[in-house]
Amino acid sequence: MAGKSDPALAAKTGNPYLAALVAWLLPGAGHFYLRRRPRALAFMGLVLAALAIGVQLDGRLPWVFSGSPLNVLATLGCLGSGLPYLCLRFIFGYEGSVDAAGYEYGSAFILTAGLMNLLLILDSWDIAYGHKA
Repeated sequence: MAGKSDPALAAKTGNPYLAALVAWLLPGAGHFYLRRRPRALAFMGLVLAALAIGVQLDGRLPWVFSGSPLNVLATLGCLGSGLPYLCLRFIFGYEGSVDAAGYEYGSAFILTAGLMNLLLILDSWDIAYGHKA
């Protein structure tokens, strides 16, 4: 029925804004904040493993530069992984290596890690808001 919600799912389990923020900062942290510990650890491991594999394959860590709208989208997607992306970019100075044999695969892993975490941010929001059990 449209407009009717399940009363069991109606209760908020936390602050959705805080859940989304911590979920962006560290993959899995939003679920950890919402007391979904096993799910949080699984998601954290999945996103960080994808990011680590991408780095091991010397994939590209994109950054915005003028005249390339697709690069802007790739940067935003990779920024979805939060602090791990920022640490790789600004603390370790990682960029990737175009000459590496696994460059394209590594780039795909890095982008996938960011996009997966963006979905986890939305999942944390939905759980905190009471839309999901």
